[in-house]
Amino acid sequence: MPDTAFMSIIEHAPRAPLAGTKLQLNRTYGSPEDYAKAIEELRAAFPAEDVSTDPAVLEVHGRLQNYTKSFPHSVVVVPRSTEDVVRIVNISREYRMPIVAYGGATSVEGHFFGTDAKGICVDMAAMNKVLEIHEADSDLVCQPGAKWTDINAMLKEKGIPLFFPLDPGIGASIGGMISTGCSGTNAVKYGTAKGEWFLNATVVLPSGEVIKTRRRSRKCSAGFDTLRLFLGAEGTLGLVTEATLRLAPLLPTRVAVVQFPSVAHAVRASTAALNLGVNLQCIELLDALSMRALNAYNTGGTRAWPERDSLFIKIQGATPVFIDESARILRDVAERHGGTGFEFARTEAEAEELWSARKNAMHAGYAMFPGAQAFGTDVWLESSPTLKMLAHRLLSVPVSRLPELVTTIQKDVAAAGLNAPMIGHVGDGNLHAIVIYRDEEEEKAARSLVASMVKHALDLDGTCTGEHGVGLGKKKFLVEELGESTVELMKHIKQSVDPLNLFNPGKLYPD
Repeated sequence: MPDTAFMSIIEHAPRAPLAGTKLQLNRTYGSPEDYAKAIEELRAAFPAEDVSTDPAVLEVHGRLQNYTKSFPHSVVVVPRSTEDVVRIVNISREYRMPIVAYGGATSVEGHFFGTDAKGICVDMAAMNKVLEIHEADSDLVCQPGAKWTDINAMLKEKGIPLFFPLDPGIGASIGGMISTGCSGTNAVKYGTAKGEWFLNATVVLPSGEVIKTRRRSRKCSAGFDTLRLFLGAEGTLGLVTEATLRLAPLLPTRVAVVQFPSVAHAVRASTAALNLGVNLQCIELLDALSMRALNAYNTGGTRAWPERDSLFIKIQGATPVFIDESARILRDVAERHGGTGFEFARTEAEAEELWSARKNAMHAGYAMFPGAQAFGTDVWLESSPTLKMLAHRLLSVPVSRLPELVTTIQKDVAAAGLNAPMIGHVGDGNLHAIVIYRDEEEEKAARSLVASMVKHALDLDGTCTGEHGVGLGKKKFLVEELGESTVELMKHIKQSVDPLNLFNPGKLYPD
């Protein structure tokens, strides 16, 4: 068929309306009597210890760590198999009772909060087993409650020289990692959850049907990739009950730290090193305020950190010769971009000390200010009597635009009279900014500042959420970032898969 004829068919083909329809997802759920019957059926279907309406249990399952405010559910149920999850979903559907998955509870966007309509919280804690290990294929199969830290510890204990390289918050579960499309400090080397680290998943749909997204083979071109529907869908399309994880070789590493005159110098150095092929596993930026916070946090320590914009770096390689050559190139690149005080850890203990400083940077930022607690989120909640909130904004832009983003944000922070330590996965353009405020006046300034941060990131062709997902805190920015038609397409997919809007309603999709 000639191209012109083909284009004529496309132009005149009927189209499902998207942007013009403003699809409204269902917000009508069961009555209190329906909920009571659902809970009665859950109690009949599961052991007594696996179904709870205890207010203390409901409160914990609807609250971020270290917060005083909770968004509780109506009931918490603990399944132990895919069949158990199907039973819960069928009861949810029969009585029009919303259903929300609960994993490691490390999410910072309110993904596992109870909804306005409350509903069923499905706590995956008991579904935490590694079911199969295929060392020759570098993969394993596990349940969604398994935690990445436990998986890596188990592989190490078994003497298997492989690991799962995605490293979000300590305690994050595999189901939550799929749900949010997470990443972490290893992303510069290994990418994110939306790469091919998840090969397959078993998913329970809102209809109660169970699907496998594909088989276990490393490559597959059988149709489009249905697994990607659930990666980043935040539990709104289905509940993952098993997953196949791709593993990577566990290679030796070497840890370094170096200071720079500015964030721009540090970013240019990291980009140059990556472009020269230095095998960087991690390259993390801590701004001068974060380094000052480390000194304030580590009052009993022996090390005083230079309070300058700094990079914490891990080099990875299969052989000492490879690591040494990468280290030489890295030092040269850093010095050419103004780097000073370049220091490699000489022992395992020193390497642990250096990397612990990076890992403690977030907590140090909190501890630097009286009344702060160790948490961060984009959901605005009251958290303590002395410090109302630490607003943790995670943005991502093309790497070359990161200095511009940081510089602009620093100016805005200074103009607002606030403090905002910044930490970045600089190798892939990710920036964590912790905006601190104490009273209503500072809260107003912080809200304005956070909104301007998002605008700056979007203006630089970036995103409002580099790795934490959307949840409650960022859905209002989704149309501006993705466009109205793209968001409407997402809502149409949601409507097709979950017409009753029972799975995690109120999250991800803009109201």
